Amino acid sequence: MANINVVNLAGAKVGEFELVDEVFAAEINDGLLWESVKHYRAALRQGTAATKSRNQVSGAGKKLWKQKGTGRARVGSIRTPLWRGGGTVHGPKPRSYEYAFPQKKLMGALRSAISAKINDGKFTVVDSFEVPEAKTKLFRTALNKLEAGKTTLLVESSRKLDEKLYLGSRNLQGVELVLSSEVHPYDLLRYEHAVFSKDAIEALQETLKKFVSKRSKTAQKEVA
Repeated sequence: MANINVVNLAGAKVGEFELVDEVFAAEINDGLLWESVKHYRAALRQGTAATKSRNQVSGAGKKLWKQKGTGRARVGSIRTPLWRGGGTVHGPKPRSYEYAFPQKKLMGALRSAISAKINDGKFTVVDSFEVPEAKTKLFRTALNKLEAGKTTLLVESSRKLDEKLYLGSRNLQGVELVLSSEVHPYDLLRYEHAVFSKDAIEALQETLKKFVSKRSKTAQKEVA
């Protein structure tokens, strides 16, 4: 089992956290990451595009001229899709682009996203996000000492979420705060650096362990 350093907001090492091999030692699945991002972005689509069919556009439904004898093409209504200003055939209508995505696949993508961040050295675990005051300046200073980069994802446990953390981090440009129970692979891929509290990574690791396949566990034991 590998260990990762636990630091305080000043960047000093205060301990270590043990990463379970069956969760984070597996090979990074790029295909699964792509699927999870596609699913996330599909759910973000508004789906508000709309066109009018021939029964919705303005105009009378009266037949413009008689069917035969005029020498002109036959036409039944000014609202016909064949004419400018007429209805649209099979045009887009308001709809939801969201679709079901297996939770086991989502958890697998989350494992891969965290593993990728750890391998790239863009993953930090802090003992706590506690600060004396809810000041943006304090969190900006802390992130600079942690060398968190231009964009940072902060992940805290829902049980430990503090009002000071929320108020102090919400105005930081390029920084987003999410709960460990709501973090998505897309969040980890979108931000350059990820900073987890120790409680958050502990809770998330326990959740991810439940979704590790039996085949992966067997493979890990054989390697060991």
